[in-house]
Amino acid sequence: MKYLLIGTLRQWHWISSALCLAGMLLFAVTGITLNHAGSIEARPDVRTLELQLPEELMPLLVVAGEQQQLPARLYRWLQDTLAVRFKDDAAEWSDTEVYVGIPTPGGDAWLTLDLHSGEVFFEATDRGWIAYANDLHKGRHSGTAWSWFIDIFAGVCVLFTLTGLLLLGRQARSRPSTWPVTGLGLLIPVLIALLFIH
Repeated sequence: MKYLLIGTLRQWHWISSALCLAGMLLFAVTGITLNHAGSIEARPDVRTLELQLPEELMPLLVVAGEQQQLPARLYRWLQDTLAVRFKDDAAEWSDTEVYVGIPTPGGDAWLTLDLHSGEVFFEATDRGWIAYANDLHKGRHSGTAWSWFIDIFAGVCVLFTLTGLLLLGRQARSRPSTWPVTGLGLLIPVLIALLFIH
């Protein structure tokens, strides 16, 4: 029974470590880049477009202004022409224009649509792959699927850590330094937090 339990712990430990390997590497590297964000130079790439709404879509502006909702044809045209995806409910309405903010990991974009003239102004900013990875680390503007990934990944990391702790307990008799080193791993962040973070 004892050997069966140890075998099961080892199996859960290696399975959980295999599952969270890529995620742990990503979060460890982005932990470093986030910690040194001020010293990592970024050169944002800004793209702007000024367009005129096609004549056949102009009558939809009146409907859009009255209902404060983008008609389906107008909504599709904006997404297809500007090569962006946004939710219709992200639009902010005034008497003269529609503003849509389109935040994304590692950048952002926005557009305005003049409800009288049909002029469209669009701007997108890409801050590069480091900013993209940093935003994934924080779960910023990354959507529901990524949010689920972070939660599941965190659960697998907890499983990996706890099975590792239990395996340490099994090995402690033959390795006297096990608990002092484990205690040091706990003590170092606690001391830094107490003594150096104000």
